[in-house]
Amino acid sequence: MATQPHLLVDEGDLTDIALLPGDPGRVDRIADHCDEAETVAQNREYKVVNATYEGRELTICSTGIGCPSAAIAIEELANVGVETFVRVGTTGALQSGIEIGDMVVASGAAKNEGTSKRYEDVEYPAVPSYDVLSSLVDAAEANDEDIHVGPIASDDAYYAETDEAVDDWEDAGLLCVEMEAAAIFTLARRKGLRAGAICTVDGNLVEGTQKGTDTEDDELPEKAKNNVARAIDIALESATEL
Repeated sequence: MATQPHLLVDEGDLTDIALLPGDPGRVDRIADHCDEAETVAQNREYKVVNATYEGRELTICSTGIGCPSAAIAIEELANVGVETFVRVGTTGALQSGIEIGDMVVASGAAKNEGTSKRYEDVEYPAVPSYDVLSSLVDAAEANDEDIHVGPIASDDAYYAETDEAVDDWEDAGLLCVEMEAAAIFTLARRKGLRAGAICTVDGNLVEGTQKGTDTEDDELPEKAKNNVARAIDIALESATEL
């Protein structure tokens, strides 16, 4: 098999499970929680690291922003033998009372994006694998962490989210909005592979606290930064059971 054109990896280079942050910089942050780590490749928005956590070998790969970029990562990771995908990201809350720094485990993702529609009809569900979902919930409970579990939205247009769209998502009971989960869930299901997602809340759209509005030079509020680390720990603990 030829080297994958975007990730620049070959069959046999990676492990069977990949943790997927969006930000390449967060790959190193996850690796810092591991016992050992080695960079395998870096190209464009994709940074790929192999690591070991409590004896479990795993891969960490950034997806960049949005479903098109995430879909490329899933396609190429699957091509070289990755079978389980765990998104570890950030998200904007859509329900009052979900606070900055809270963590959400997705039970499904609304397809407010175009990528998954190129693979299948919009009526087909974008849902995580039950065993990945349950392992994330179990790992959170084992760490005495409170999490929100429920449906989310994946959206393409970060700067085009209207008040009407936010109101509709809120009325539908969606917990939060992010930009990658729908494609990750869809591609994993279609390929007979496993996927799940845990995201840390970095703002609340219904309460008017969007990412970047109160953080000066930092992307994330301090509480969200702290709880990203806790979400990483949950994802790593989950990986040891998958």
